[in-house]
Amino acid sequence: MSKEIKVILTDIEGTTSSLSFVKDTLFPFAKAHLADYVFDHADEIVELIDAVKEEERNSDLSIEEVVEVLLRYIDEDQKVTPLKTLQGMIWEAGYKSGELVGHIYDDAYEGLSRWKEQGVDLYVYSSGSVPAQKLLFAHTPRGDLTPLFSGYFDTTTGGKKEAESYTIIAQEIGIAPDEILFLSDSTEEIAAAAEAGYNVIVLDRERSLFDAMGFDVAHDFVDILPEPVEA
Repeated sequence: MSKEIKVILTDIEGTTSSLSFVKDTLFPFAKAHLADYVFDHADEIVELIDAVKEEERNSDLSIEEVVEVLLRYIDEDQKVTPLKTLQGMIWEAGYKSGELVGHIYDDAYEGLSRWKEQGVDLYVYSSGSVPAQKLLFAHTPRGDLTPLFSGYFDTTTGGKKEAESYTIIAQEIGIAPDEILFLSDSTEEIAAAAEAGYNVIVLDRERSLFDAMGFDVAHDFVDILPEPVEA
């Protein structure tokens, strides 16, 4: 680490939470309920529908065609903001009904709690929308974990594989990049954060990473900042 770590910025999928929970539970739930949700709430999500039309550069799309586009985005794993926003709305309904319960690794909960006690400020940066992030952490088997975090960032800040996004996040937090530690299972995201001057660690929970590109690797949160880092 370059100096004292004052902020930890963490990814969610494959980092704090199971990738399978997102892919095998959250995404299928949103896809299954997407059409009904759009039709039932069309008057309430006009801006979102317009954002899809703008994304497609076609202002004449019908509601049915907007739904088809959104379903295609899901199939193509497109990380576009209107889709992420809509998914968050659908997941909110699922969490409130009790159909969904957020997942967090035990070691991630313990690590986040430990860092918070150390006085490190915690932030989240995920491709999922900020509301979706908050919902996941608010509805875990460990209870509501949102008090652990000082803030959240999503794709409205910028792409996670772009160094500029991490520069913007540091500026918004109001801290030097070399006082931030970024955690992610994606080496491309890690490389972008490192380019912006962050300290970085790649999470390789499955011990399947072929090339860490020379970055530090951890298999869980247990040994990451076990004690406060001194300047």
